[in-house]
Amino acid sequence: MTDSPITVSQQGGICRITVNRPDKLNALNAATLDALHLAFGEAAEDPGTRVVVLTGAGAKAFVAGADIAEMAGLRPTDARDFSLRGQRLMRRIETLPKPVIAMVNGFALGGGLELAMACHLRIAADTAKLGQPEINLGLIPGFGGTQRLLRLAGRAATLELCLLGAPVDAARALQLGIVNRVVAAADLETETMKLAEQLAVAAPLALRGTLDAVNVGGECGIEEGLQYETAQFGLMFSTDDMREGTRAFLERRKPAFSGS
Repeated sequence: MTDSPITVSQQGGICRITVNRPDKLNALNAATLDALHLAFGEAAEDPGTRVVVLTGAGAKAFVAGADIAEMAGLRPTDARDFSLRGQRLMRRIETLPKPVIAMVNGFALGGGLELAMACHLRIAADTAKLGQPEINLGLIPGFGGTQRLLRLAGRAATLELCLLGAPVDAARALQLGIVNRVVAAADLETETMKLAEQLAVAAPLALRGTLDAVNVGGECGIEEGLQYETAQFGLMFSTDDMREGTRAFLERRKPAFSGS
């Protein structure tokens, strides 16, 4: 649909979702949040999708934030619903049973950083700027920024970014653990797709088990996390992929995982 605020394309096992509002620096309005929620739901259900790459259209922004023009007129109850709408999307991405890579090609501010942090891996161009500037609008992050930034970068960095509202460059974001990798802007797409291709041929059930174990372990005590990991480890021994992976190792060849 030409009126859609996102585009979706498929290449092999890689689904690419692009926020397509470059004239608005890909700002997140309600329609965009809903379109992304639907697209990620479809990617989760599509057996042909092994990995998702999320990015923004144009050279300037991944997502420069929530749509301020839409937010400015909200009543308190509407604002709460808008926050819940965004958080619903972030949780869908975070709990997706397939790896999601954020390809941060420019500004990732406010809701844009929150969107990137909900992804499992983040690769940033060396020209990218990341931050939580809501304080400058008399607001706080509303799509999970205070919580995910805390878990990624720790208390000191979270308070610095959220209280001061100043963005950091990609190198500083890497130092803080907000992004996994920083590459030259000209190489961003190539390097991101290399990583996506690597994940696309990995064992899907083992990827899902790893994502589940990390999600569960991040929110519970060590004993519960270890029990969950053990259960997932044992479950892998019921899969064809485990037998294929071990057999390929012993036969000194590359495995061909089927997701079964």
